[in-house]
Amino acid sequence: MFAKLLSARLVLAAAALAGVLTSGLATPSTALAQIPYLQMNAAEPKYAAIVIDANSGEMLYDKRADSPRYPASVTKVMTLYLTFEALSEGRLKLTDRVSFSPHAAAQAPTKLGLRPGDSISVDEAIRAMTVKSANDVAVAMAERLGGSEGRFAALMTLRGQELGMRNSRFVNASGLPDSRQISTARDLAILSRATMRDFPQYYSYFSITGFTFRGNYIRGHNRLLSSMPGFDGLKTGYTTASGFNLAGSAVRDGHRLIAVVLGGSSTAWRDNNMEDLLTTGFDVLKRRSHGERTTIAANLYEDEPNGPIMRPSTEEGDGDQAGLKIVLTDNPAPPAPLKLSPSLRAAQQSAAKTTKPAKGEWGVQVGAFKSKGLAREQLSLVRSRFAKFVADAEGAVEGAAGGSFRAQFQGLTAEAARGACRAISAKRQPCLILAPDRG
Repeated sequence: MFAKLLSARLVLAAAALAGVLTSGLATPSTALAQIPYLQMNAAEPKYAAIVIDANSGEMLYDKRADSPRYPASVTKVMTLYLTFEALSEGRLKLTDRVSFSPHAAAQAPTKLGLRPGDSISVDEAIRAMTVKSANDVAVAMAERLGGSEGRFAALMTLRGQELGMRNSRFVNASGLPDSRQISTARDLAILSRATMRDFPQYYSYFSITGFTFRGNYIRGHNRLLSSMPGFDGLKTGYTTASGFNLAGSAVRDGHRLIAVVLGGSSTAWRDNNMEDLLTTGFDVLKRRSHGERTTIAANLYEDEPNGPIMRPSTEEGDGDQAGLKIVLTDNPAPPAPLKLSPSLRAAQQSAAKTTKPAKGEWGVQVGAFKSKGLAREQLSLVRSRFAKFVADAEGAVEGAAGGSFRAQFQGLTAEAARGACRAISAKRQPCLILAPDRG
């Protein structure tokens, strides 16, 4: 029944990574199981940050961008990504109803506080998640799309890996406290960029500063939407363990930047740091356009939040995560390789009969896009930058259900695929190894 709720593309991904689904919430993936995040490393602060160019994906600044962190309610960006995906594929309409189960209604604040059996429209649900960060609504939407929150969380992890979120694992849809739910500043920037790239028609939901629900006006707590020119999203988050988080984006002079700030010591500190990063980033881009060689780091006064974590207002609340502990470590290992679908392998074998013999049955995937043109551009970019590793590979754009197009290099040996992905990933570009399907 669960598979019927998913697009064919996500079903194939779920089959290829069946271990994630079968283990459910009980066991972390191999990569994430290696992170000893239940121990405290008091010597290193919680703060992590990154700034990227939304158009090119170029990283302009990073500070511990690959160290594991608790995402808190920034998690809801992934819940919303899958909601937007269902809308764009016709599996969901803005006027559809989202019902509240006893499990959804029982979630900790912040929430709408609806009773079991009550329902709201999908449009209201999206507003409640982006503006109020309603945990009960996030769970209700997860159950609406995935059948259960646990299954939906497994799908969140799978979709994240497909987007290139190499070091993230989700076990709930809201971001409420759970020591197994971790991400990184880089992964959350990848998710933010994918959301605005893949679903621009729904991105404006992140700019809403408030909405009226059943006669009551609900005001949001993303203060930069009102105070910083050009700032138009995305999502705040807070737990005691995570500190004050924010994934944000702004546009200035035709350029869009994305920044993620994790582990701030207060709402004000987090917002000020976000504004400093973005403002400095725009200044750097302008100076570069005039031939000056400079960086954000060279122009930013870095004053990390070393003071105590302050309690948020009730408007900010994601719940309390004080009992959880975290160690801030180096990059986790990459996820296990995805397997090629039987149809793709059959196509490769058929092509091999009429063309020169392939050098191997392995491949690498360097992105998934909403149009063939974008996928071809990515192939061209990767081939020009990593010709040494993919010169003998065949570039291909593989269509999938739901309108997604995967940019892949096929016909590699296992050794060549691993080497190519290692080199591509080292430059902070998404890459997944595609193993041949032996069964």
